Amino acid sequence: MRTTYLASLLLLVSNLPVMATTSNQPLTHNSNQHTHDSNSELTVYKSKNCGCCKEWVTHMNKNGFNTTAIDVLDMGTIKNNYQIKPNQRSCHTAVSADGFIFEGHVPAKFVKQFLSEQHPEGTIGLSVPAMPVGTPGMEMGNVFHKYNINLLTIDSPAVSYQYIEQYAEQF
Repeated sequence: MRTTYLASLLLLVSNLPVMATTSNQPLTHNSNQHTHDSNSELTVYKSKNCGCCKEWVTHMNKNGFNTTAIDVLDMGTIKNNYQIKPNQRSCHTAVSADGFIFEGHVPAKFVKQFLSEQHPEGTIGLSVPAMPVGTPGMEMGNVFHKYNINLLTIDSPAVSYQYIEQYAEQF
């Protein structure tokens, strides 16, 4: 059992993107250097047995993303490493090739939109907190709950990036 745990821990650590320079501050993004297309790569950190995470990865792949899913034992550590505030957390954390974070069931449409935009210093990504029913990966028949996609920043409280009122707006 201990050997399995250590092997999983080594796999996790070897696959984590570099998060900081020589200081204790996270790597920030210079929005003027980003150009993206629909073939963006995402690394998705998730729990091994989470079905909704698998469904979200499928949604992203069907919408032009190349995802690599990594099963982890302690999602709290991942979220702490990427400075995702507790009130912005969900079940999985995706990281783009250039370090932007997509927390939870953010629709592919808005990930693409975000990656095509310029962002102020300190912007780290988007979040759909919790697990709203009807979001990609959380479909439950015809049930849909309205939700916010929040803009994540290092220092300021989350602000609304997009409010989703109807299921069809996600696609």
